[in-house]
Amino acid sequence: MNKGIYIATLESHSGKSMISLGLMRTLLGKMVKVGYFRPIINDVPKGEKDNHIDTVLSYFDLKIPYEDTYAFTRSEVIQKTNDGKSGEIIDTIISKYKKLEDEFDFILVEGSDFSGEGSVFEFDVNVVIAKNLGIPVIIVVSGQFKSWEELLGNQQMAYRAFRDKEVQVIAMVSNKIQEENLEPAAKNMRGFLPQEVDVFAIPLIDTLNNPTLKEIVKALDGTVLFGHDFLDNQTGNFGVGAMQLRNYLTTLKNESLVITPGDRADIILGALQANISSNYPRISGIILTGGLRPEESILKLIEGLSDIVPIISVQEGTFAVTNKVGAIKSNIYADSIQKIQTTISIFERYVSFDPLVEKLTNYQPQGRTPRMFQYDLVKRARQSKKHIVLPEGTDERILTAAKRLIDMDLVELTLLGDFDTIQKTVAKIALDLDFSKVNIVDPVNSPNFQDYAETFYELRKHKGVNMDMAKDRLSDVSYYGTMMIYKGHADGMVSGAAHTTQHTILPALQFIKTKPNVSVVSSVFFMCLEDRVSVFGDCAINPNPTAAELAEITISSAESASAFGIDPKIAMLSYSSGTSGKGEDVDRVREATAIVKERRPDLKIEGPIQYDAAVDISVGKSKLPGSEVAGQANVLIFPDLNTGNNTYKAVQRETGALAIGPMLQGLNKPVNDLSRGCTVADVYNTVILTAIQAQGI
Repeated sequence: MNKGIYIATLESHSGKSMISLGLMRTLLGKMVKVGYFRPIINDVPKGEKDNHIDTVLSYFDLKIPYEDTYAFTRSEVIQKTNDGKSGEIIDTIISKYKKLEDEFDFILVEGSDFSGEGSVFEFDVNVVIAKNLGIPVIIVVSGQFKSWEELLGNQQMAYRAFRDKEVQVIAMVSNKIQEENLEPAAKNMRGFLPQEVDVFAIPLIDTLNNPTLKEIVKALDGTVLFGHDFLDNQTGNFGVGAMQLRNYLTTLKNESLVITPGDRADIILGALQANISSNYPRISGIILTGGLRPEESILKLIEGLSDIVPIISVQEGTFAVTNKVGAIKSNIYADSIQKIQTTISIFERYVSFDPLVEKLTNYQPQGRTPRMFQYDLVKRARQSKKHIVLPEGTDERILTAAKRLIDMDLVELTLLGDFDTIQKTVAKIALDLDFSKVNIVDPVNSPNFQDYAETFYELRKHKGVNMDMAKDRLSDVSYYGTMMIYKGHADGMVSGAAHTTQHTILPALQFIKTKPNVSVVSSVFFMCLEDRVSVFGDCAINPNPTAAELAEITISSAESASAFGIDPKIAMLSYSSGTSGKGEDVDRVREATAIVKERRPDLKIEGPIQYDAAVDISVGKSKLPGSEVAGQANVLIFPDLNTGNNTYKAVQRETGALAIGPMLQGLNKPVNDLSRGCTVADVYNTVILTAIQAQGI
């Protein structure tokens, strides 16, 4: 069975890294263990690592020793070739690859970079390596600065070279294509490639093509005077500030890099002021040339500004610096998290490798790893996009997560709040949020406000609610967002970053209400541990559930697990296992287990059972021999909120597990609660869960 894919190109800066990052993300969503291998890497200074390897290993947290991820440096290959030892090169590459093949389910192999002379030689070496490894190839060709004839010629040459060596080409990617030429580019490839070869075209993305301030500092050997925290800013374009300020301001574009002599205080201060003005685009940074620095009074003024972009001093003159900046080729580094996420997002938008990977491997993993689980969440959310409302639209974490969700095209979003306030918050945190792709609604001033208030009045007038009270309630973002769901104007809601759990859930209980035959709203966390995903419930809602309530929580949790691809094996946790324990608390768990068995005899359940017996196979066999759940439980039901909440947090902190949730269960339509200490990742993951719930699972 084939266990690898080789990504090859025939030129430098083809965008091969995008394919590697995106494909690695795809593979990790389908397989337990994925390896990464580069037969030949660029020469690197002593003590440093190859950037491609460092980025992939770091971002995806691959547990592979660096030395095992490559075979030779470029200079070593040239030396051995000159010494007539080409066979030794291939033998070593095969040996190192096979070692990884024995340890991993699949290997992503990335070819060389063509960073030096002799690119034709290098391309031939990549063909030979792929042939000897016996794995298929994906060819990546850049369309930047090429005519249609040049692009087509390069593609045909590359395909023929692999075909003539009987290496299977399974896909070809035309990268860095102008947006309007994507369809013609795909059509051109299809014109000479057989049908079994997939073709993809990816547009030129300026934010990936342009260098960051960190890359510019390194290339110019510059000194950072201000803005160290924003060196990951990417440049949109660059221009020299040599004219008078009033004329120069008209040339500024979004993410402009300002290049100006260090004694031009007017340009420096004017650019900084424009950066914080809502009437001018943001700038990415300022380069001060000629080794000149502003006077102390100017430096003091800059230091007191609240929003400072990177300001960098360099020795060379303006003309030389401008030429050097224009020649910088941007790369992706291990610490460029935003750039990596953008790269993967673009890949997933334009490349559909899922069917391709299915063809390559008939691999059926046992269980579900966190990588697979998270990959599946994103895939399922994208399959049927839902409309999610976020009531806390001015919260920085909400806005940052919203950008990521929109960039990945996972959901339609509505943010509640004042537009000007949201816009100012976005500017404050330098977030490149596309306002054309998100709905912003100020509840009181919305066209639906009167209708929503009247609807609430009709629903709650039997509880003594009058129209004034209804309007007061609907001016609250939680009530307004919940009413959007009730009226069918949104599919789900996520709140709680700045509100209590009760504030989030109460409106839902009042008029969204619970599902038929459900009386208890409960919650689960999906705990992404090192090698498995477990469901923890209830860790957020019910303080001291009765036996009947605990049984209902259990059934809801089992259904949630099944809905998200986890075959439930339920452990009803207590301080005792089996029939040995006595006492009110353990009896309650025992009674709840009996209720579940009566209502759902199809479920695999054990209880009462201790945590170690539930998850450790050796302890489980010892305490409950013959149990089909003990030692392999993946749905763990805690007897009360105190135990559940503390346990999930302890597991999260001590093991580094990712806790996705809480996801609420039992409501007619999905409303989910965040904690006020939530992170951007918590918001992102909870919105995805909510979107999938809204698909009618």
